[in-house]
Amino acid sequence: MANTMTLIQSVTVPSGGSASIDFTSIPSTYTDLVLEFSARTAQSEVATWLKIAFNGSASSFSSRYLVGNGAAASSSTLAQYGGDAVSATSTASTFSNVQIYIPNYAGSTNKSYSVDSVTENNATSAYALMIAGLWSNTAAINQITLTPNTGANFVQFSTAYLYGIKNS
Repeated sequence: MANTMTLIQSVTVPSGGSASIDFTSIPSTYTDLVLEFSARTAQSEVATWLKIAFNGSASSFSSRYLVGNGAAASSSTLAQYGGDAVSATSTASTFSNVQIYIPNYAGSTNKSYSVDSVTENNATSAYALMIAGLWSNTAAINQITLTPNTGANFVQFSTAYLYGIKNS
């Protein structure tokens, strides 16, 4: 049985920025979802952590992350953690790269997800992190929303691609 990966939707942030990146009307015809994005925010820190929400819900999320910045590594917990995006004080024209994998998104059990995220900054502060997350809700995921934690917008040319994976 071959696995197939199909583009469900893509988003490119227009001029003026956007407060969120949204994927709506996600069909339940796939086994797993993969969300890949390249993002930058208007926040004035080196990196902005991104919040993830499913079906418009920001509750019942938990996650554990491991992060390294080139000088040290640490681990902690943070609800709704969906990766990091570089910000306005990072090297010009650089974007973070993030992949979120959501297995069994349409099943009737709680939804786990994993995140692999890296920021780029031609300086001493850049981050690589891995996240194991859980949404304690049994509803099928039909909407995914990413928002910067700080309220700053995603900037123009931030892009995101949602893929469905199915065994066929």
